[in-house]
Amino acid sequence: MKITNKPSPEDISKDLIHFIAKSPSPYHTVRSMKAALTYSKFTELREEDEWTIEKGGHYVVTRNGAALIAFTVPEEEPQSFRIVASHADSPTFQIKENPELRDGPYIRLNVEGYGGMNMGSWIDRPLSVAGRVYVNDNGRIVPHLVAMDGTTLVIPSTAIHIDKTINKGHVWNVQKELLPLYGTSSTGTSFMDMIARAAKVKAEDILGHDLFLYSRVPATIWGVEGEFLSSPRLDDMQCAFGSFRGFTMSKKDKDICMYVLFNHEEIGSGSNEGAGSTFLVNTVFRLGQALGYSMDKIMALTARGFMISADNAHAVHPNHPELADPVNKPVLNGGIVIKYNANRHYATDGFTAARFRRLCQTIHIPVQVFTNRSDMASGSTLGHISNTRLAMPTVDIGLPQLAMHSSYETCGVKDTSYLVDAVTAFFDHM
Repeated sequence: MKITNKPSPEDISKDLIHFIAKSPSPYHTVRSMKAALTYSKFTELREEDEWTIEKGGHYVVTRNGAALIAFTVPEEEPQSFRIVASHADSPTFQIKENPELRDGPYIRLNVEGYGGMNMGSWIDRPLSVAGRVYVNDNGRIVPHLVAMDGTTLVIPSTAIHIDKTINKGHVWNVQKELLPLYGTSSTGTSFMDMIARAAKVKAEDILGHDLFLYSRVPATIWGVEGEFLSSPRLDDMQCAFGSFRGFTMSKKDKDICMYVLFNHEEIGSGSNEGAGSTFLVNTVFRLGQALGYSMDKIMALTARGFMISADNAHAVHPNHPELADPVNKPVLNGGIVIKYNANRHYATDGFTAARFRRLCQTIHIPVQVFTNRSDMASGSTLGHISNTRLAMPTVDIGLPQLAMHSSYETCGVKDTSYLVDAVTAFFDHM
């Protein structure tokens, strides 16, 4: 079966570019997804309230404004849970409290690394700040999202005339070498004043903040046939977007279907917003109990269920093919990647791979395989971590990309549309 009457890969890639531009932080991603869902008649639930769930209903719940779960309940009796999960965060620099360093002719910002980033890729790039601030509002602590629209920071490199070793390899020291330049010592507007102005609050009312750098380099489609897309934050905005598009396009009329967006995957998922938290398992059991299901029935629906963990995968590098496995070498525009690891850093096993591969064969979607070289340590993602909280058959997949964890990453234009089609078919019970 082929899916017809759908946007072209180029149109989907343009939508992805727009989505990334509007999502400079996980908080902005969650806000825009929640807005799209509520516009589509999803009922918002709050964790701090008691839940009323009805058959045929559509619901969305968020945690701390940084993680989101949307789910639908069929009119008929469901047979299982169907879940697709991805994450909203990307490696970056987080701005510390008391951020300004005024120890010379310049003002720099005090930052620390978030996640395993390619640090050198952040140098000599137009940067800005996004996140949220918490303010005192008549005795209540209220979050306000903020995204500085315009280049406000740069991390300048050292000229080769001064540092003759710059092309001979370098170990970066964040505290000494990677602090962004904000202004000169005579700059009149403090950084927090600038943030307050952007958030439309008073600086003296700000009690706390979660602020991060983001790249202002615009995404672009390029290549002799327009076959490549380069952008900030493709890991994991590409999978988050493709999974969300597939979820919203599908009928979702047979099982309990769930779209999950976690935070903090890049730092191990060990937070109340991450895959290692109670967010998903709480949601599963609360919705089941609200439908009048016994604990035994909820556990049976889970055991019969299936999860797709969608987080990008490494493509074979054009200049370093020797770093890839000798056989399993995903390529850009080559299709969805199934990720394997013998030590189960990915959740894929023979059964879950077979089930996902059969799904893709049914709708004529190409599939590739990723494994690390046997003499290289594997990364990990949210699939196996989530399974320690909610155990169910899970396959770890991704879309092939180059320069993962750089400030500017590259993928294939066709691959996002492959994921959209696969997720749509998954929720349509194929």
